[in-house]
Amino acid sequence: MAHYLNDGTADAPKLRVYLNTDNLTDLPEDSVWPGLEGEAAVAQLREDGFEGLQLGESKAYEPSHLGDFPYCGLDRINQPEEADAVFRTHQQRGDSCITLHVGWGMEGDAEAHRLIEAILDASETHGLPAFIETHRATITQDMWRTVEWTKAFPEIRFNADFSHFYCGQEMVYGDFEAKLDFMQPIFDRTGFMHGRIAAPGYMQAPIDSVDQTPTMALGVDYLTHFKEMWRRAFAGFKQNAGPGDVLIFAPELLRPDIYYARVIPDAKGKLSEEADRYAQAKLYQQIARSVYAPA
Repeated sequence: MAHYLNDGTADAPKLRVYLNTDNLTDLPEDSVWPGLEGEAAVAQLREDGFEGLQLGESKAYEPSHLGDFPYCGLDRINQPEEADAVFRTHQQRGDSCITLHVGWGMEGDAEAHRLIEAILDASETHGLPAFIETHRATITQDMWRTVEWTKAFPEIRFNADFSHFYCGQEMVYGDFEAKLDFMQPIFDRTGFMHGRIAAPGYMQAPIDSVDQTPTMALGVDYLTHFKEMWRRAFAGFKQNAGPGDVLIFAPELLRPDIYYARVIPDAKGKLSEEADRYAQAKLYQQIARSVYAPA
């Protein structure tokens, strides 16, 4: 099966920075994103350094609108029998790969194993690389079970969204370095990454620069923590990938009504997002590239 996305070249393993289209949904009016669609949107994204899109819920960024701009997909699989149809749909749409939410997190080992087996089989059948996302309310909602899946299925590959572990399991509570070491089998199998930085107590924490100083209570430097997790994942990819393999890093900063972006009152009491999610995605891009090179 295709463990990683591959571009068919003999190049060394490489990073490509995409943008998840849900990052562009319901942005505030003062966002630096100019609200473009179609060819104009693609031209702006290219100018801003993005190399492709992960297509989410928005219908403004369908393949027919993108020309030669690369794209990939995402989906959810709840039962093993759903896998084949999901993979067929994305293969027919022309997605280069997909990321997946799998199960609801209440599955026992046998149920989870059947889900993973179905995904691996469908990936091989359809020749479509698939990355199971580390996500709350799925079979990968905690790092212990996720590491256990790597023991049963060494060929598994992940879409690493470390915000779900960092916040959901409050990684700073206890020995942070020991937790990173424990996660090494996950880092070693990361083939896709959702860029999102969390704080210990909430899922989507804005940053003000690529090298911000700690400003949180107790001086928790969550940006440095995420740089280290990203560095380890990039290093794991470089060590295990082969010629032509590609790791996609896709910022995915989500809107307030699904409880990701926080809203705060302004001087008049009007609630607004605390950060511009597109401007944040551009910062994430800079960080990812700077961390990948020496990883």
